[in-house]
Amino acid sequence: MEGLFESLPEGYREQLGRPGEYPFTRGIYPRMYLDRLWTMRQYAGFSTAEESNARYRYLLAQGQTGLSVAFDLPTQLGLDPDHPMSVGEVGRVGVSIATLEDMRKLFQGIPLDRVSTSMTINAPAMMLLALYLLVAEEQGVSWDKVSGTVQNDILKEYFARGTYIYPPGPSMRLVTDIFEFCAQRVPKWNTISISGYHIREAGATAAQEIAFTLADGKAYVRAALQRGLEVDAFAPRLSFFFAAHGDILEEAAKFRAARRLWARIMREEFGAKDPKSWMLRFHTQTGGSTLTAQEPLNNVVRTAYQALAAVLGGTQSLHTNAYDEALGLPTEKSALLALRTQQILAFESGVTRAVDPLGGSFYVEHLTDQLEKEAERLIQEIDALGGAVAAVEAGYFQRAIEESAWQFQKEVEEGQRVIVGVNRFADPNSPLNEPTPVQRIDPELHERRKRELAEFKAKRDGESVRVGLENLRQAARGSENLFPYVLEAFRRRATLGEVCGVLREEWGEYQPGR
Repeated sequence: MEGLFESLPEGYREQLGRPGEYPFTRGIYPRMYLDRLWTMRQYAGFSTAEESNARYRYLLAQGQTGLSVAFDLPTQLGLDPDHPMSVGEVGRVGVSIATLEDMRKLFQGIPLDRVSTSMTINAPAMMLLALYLLVAEEQGVSWDKVSGTVQNDILKEYFARGTYIYPPGPSMRLVTDIFEFCAQRVPKWNTISISGYHIREAGATAAQEIAFTLADGKAYVRAALQRGLEVDAFAPRLSFFFAAHGDILEEAAKFRAARRLWARIMREEFGAKDPKSWMLRFHTQTGGSTLTAQEPLNNVVRTAYQALAAVLGGTQSLHTNAYDEALGLPTEKSALLALRTQQILAFESGVTRAVDPLGGSFYVEHLTDQLEKEAERLIQEIDALGGAVAAVEAGYFQRAIEESAWQFQKEVEEGQRVIVGVNRFADPNSPLNEPTPVQRIDPELHERRKRELAEFKAKRDGESVRVGLENLRQAARGSENLFPYVLEAFRRRATLGEVCGVLREEWGEYQPGR
């Protein structure tokens, strides 16, 4: 194989590169999965901390190699279970976390020095990471031993997902505060997962997913540099999160193009010297928006092909969706089958025996070049607007995604794009349409969580909590790093809603279109 590479024209060798070398088209490690498989990190969380903990321990016992926490909507919006806006949403799409006690229960019996954890949390990312670090501390685990990722990607929330709290300026301050604090105190932690997944799920094309994600990444790098951080001090801990949809070769090429673009951006545009700063490390999730309620067992096949695309593209970790997710949260059975899908791919398919199985394919290299060129054009458009923050404020991302989503839906409705079991081969009497059990959430959960929160508050020192929150308020009015103040407030037994509430009072809430 080495001789074959050397026989390629010089320009082609430079463009393609070797695995583990700049520009990382073929992967960020020289031997990729020959040395270590991707992390099998199934996204999970529902109802209470105790129930989610049981699911985590079950999946770890079944061979999962990392955790990925789904929080409910109130938690994602920094609201406690007793807030009026929490009604009907507590524990529905993820686990309800409001206190240090909740986080302690969530990771009961899980050693945080040996298991890495990804948390899908954005506006209150600092708060959930602070609670996690306090639990690690209680376990006797020093923070320099803790590893994982916090999503912390607020920009895409404004145009693709919607779980924002504060305006862009203060939100970016929280992001860079996390960069700075973790660079000093939690060196193994990935301080952001810059997310193309939600951009793609909202309706973006593969090229738009690359471009909009990397444009957001550039905005975070600029913000950190303006904060006075050295690029090589924080860039090696930046990570990314992409979707894997059904066009296998296009998706694999997408990941290759994204790696090459990011390497060039970091080395040439931002002057990073450390090769780790050039590497685009990423997690992948199979496409939730591709799952169908019709013939849900077909989703097993869709997910397997999408997972294959992610592995052929060189992902560092992977979540495979459960077949019943178009109907509800995964059951234990469907979650296990989703994990088994990854394990069969890893240990039976043979694709892990080659470092870059598709490298050198005329078609894949053409797709890689094509996607890179289109993504680069879009990034230049965003830069011309003043960067990603300005593009959000101008509505650029929103309009582009709406147009792509409309075009996709038009093609489905006109039959130009085939969705098996939906607009072709649809059979209402198909045995694949037999009722599918779904995960049920206890209807009494909301009231139970409110009682737990009331008991938590009754046992604490109210004056101590008030002091901690007031210290946070004063710091928010200045320019200090807020992480130590958030930690202090939680040590004094403040709740998530109280901590986020102080910042709401100081900074206000983001109002789209205003």
